[in-house]
Amino acid sequence: MGAIGNHVQSADWKSEKHVPVIKMKGKAKKGEPCEVELSVGEEIAHPHTTEHHIRYIKLFFKPEGEKFIIHLGTYLFEAHGESVEGANAGSGKCEPKVSTTITLEKSGDLVALSYCNIHGLWDNTEKVEMG
Repeated sequence: MGAIGNHVQSADWKSEKHVPVIKMKGKAKKGEPCEVELSVGEEIAHPHTTEHHIRYIKLFFKPEGEKFIIHLGTYLFEAHGESVEGANAGSGKCEPKVSTTITLEKSGDLVALSYCNIHGLWDNTEKVEMG
């Protein structure tokens, strides 16, 4: 059995609707809170249906010069239009978008992992330089 990395797909989020998008709001500064926006389907819309949807986005940080990755958060999207009346008949859906605040102590890489119930795991990385 292979490592999970063998099953994660990567692509450019501008051409693939499953790739998580990572956007820093402003410049990261050591020890100071910084807002990060995560989404899936920014350039090409991803379906939000009972049959085909994004279940979650996870955010990790790989500090420069360190061996291990840090899990910063898991963001669940649990409503996909399901209802007792049938698929896509529900009154609410989650959009796979979230804003979170993180505090970092050094430069490194933010890594996002998204999960599509049909097309599996997708990742993306964004370099963070301390200002």
